[in-house]
Amino acid sequence: MNEDAELSQTIAQLVRRLKGTHLHAQMEREARECLHQPEIQLDSLKDDVRSFLRTSGWERKLQNAVHRELHVGRLAPSLPAVPAEHLKEPLAYMRKAQASWERRIVKSLNSMSTELGVPLARMRPATEQQELSNKWNEMGTDEPDLSRFRPVYAPKDFLEVVVALRSPNLNSGEDAGARSHWGLVQVPLGVKDIAQLRETYAELSLATGQLGIDDNAHIHPDVFENNYIDIGKKVLAKQDSAAAQQYSRRGCPTGLRADLWALILNSVNQPQDVLHFEQLKAGVLQHDLLVDNLIYKDVKLTASNDDYYFVFEDFLYQVLLCFSRDAAVLEHFKYNSATPPKSYIQGKEGDDDYAVFYPPNGVIPFHGFSMYVAPLCLLYNEPSKLYSVFREMYTRYFFRLHSVSSACSGIVSLCLLFERLLQTHLPQLFYHLRQIGAQPLRIAFKWLVRAFSGYLCTDQLLFLWDRILGYDSLEPVAVLAAAIFAFRADNLMEVTSLASAEAVLADLSTLKVMPLIQIFLFAV
Repeated sequence: MNEDAELSQTIAQLVRRLKGTHLHAQMEREARECLHQPEIQLDSLKDDVRSFLRTSGWERKLQNAVHRELHVGRLAPSLPAVPAEHLKEPLAYMRKAQASWERRIVKSLNSMSTELGVPLARMRPATEQQELSNKWNEMGTDEPDLSRFRPVYAPKDFLEVVVALRSPNLNSGEDAGARSHWGLVQVPLGVKDIAQLRETYAELSLATGQLGIDDNAHIHPDVFENNYIDIGKKVLAKQDSAAAQQYSRRGCPTGLRADLWALILNSVNQPQDVLHFEQLKAGVLQHDLLVDNLIYKDVKLTASNDDYYFVFEDFLYQVLLCFSRDAAVLEHFKYNSATPPKSYIQGKEGDDDYAVFYPPNGVIPFHGFSMYVAPLCLLYNEPSKLYSVFREMYTRYFFRLHSVSSACSGIVSLCLLFERLLQTHLPQLFYHLRQIGAQPLRIAFKWLVRAFSGYLCTDQLLFLWDRILGYDSLEPVAVLAAAIFAFRADNLMEVTSLASAEAVLADLSTLKVMPLIQIFLFAV
């Protein structure tokens, strides 16, 4: 009975969420129009309409929409007595740490505004609007003076927040002897051990054909790839999100990846999506935000200096500036442990009647934020499509990499998983690095926060992100980080300082992602 009740509640939530969508309006319109067709009979009206929607492809679109809702964490359990913030994050000390971190970020942003005399937002004069509109596709050629602006925070600042987390219910002194926690993360969260990872990621085993592997003992790579591409084309022809996600677990062919990712994310880029992007662009032209300078600065410091991504500088500005204005992104705070920051107009601080979310999307960019977008520029050359896919990637995965939570794909759990894997399988290496003041997490954290964007060569990064989408999890990021330490273990055992350890791991551009993960999971 409990299972039936839970299923009924889930279905009811799905119906409520889908009822207000554009898909629902389209299906309703199609259903009305089909009533004029001769094959629709009054005595079998319901069955005939269902059959029409099924044969005309609307059933598949509905299935993809349901698949998306089920995988983005938007369907909360029906527990009316539990406060909403407890459903977002059940652990009080995590909520407290996230709230404290948010206050620091907002204070830093407001201090910058005050010190520099730059308002959080202002209306652009008509001449400035026209000038920006004229150079919309050439913003990379602009060289504004950004020397006064600084990133609100960098990954190393966020690491200190993660390291400082402590559960009030845990006696760390007693636990240290039982668990031998040599790592920096000292919170009692459940993370998978190697046996559980092998079971979860069974399709990545050495005996299974993969894209991203140069040789295979059972089948020639060219034969496997040709057959695999044919299967991928059939998946795309069916337009089935669930099938595309399953397919992605073994990697996506280069020529099919863009369409497969869009299908998995149900990012269809219909005319209303293009219109939405144009509306966001109009918002950029009309108003200048302080965070725009942070976006410009971040792109200049990261993607513009990257050999792979510097050519996409214009796209990055377009997407990120529009993203900062997109109030639809606020929807993800229903299942994000974070809370969107607020500002107050007319100086009415503390008065909710004058409160507005700032920036409008509720996301304050940090150093490296633009690298969440940069790899997607390799796949999509249409700004509205690029934007649609990035927004889905962010609201499904990337937000978890810079917010404090106990989620299994959250940054805290990823850090703990990384440290546990190293402690369990490379204890001598872990102890050695700890003794010389080179805690592995201090080196790997920047990889985790950016999901390796900017650290791996592009084809290998995309192979990694294939698996993130395929398994609907960020755990492969932590597994890869541990695998890299294992691969460079001999060199790391020789180092005597944090600086020399960082030097050993400074260049990851020659690494092959899938062989490293396979060997670490299935051959260690």
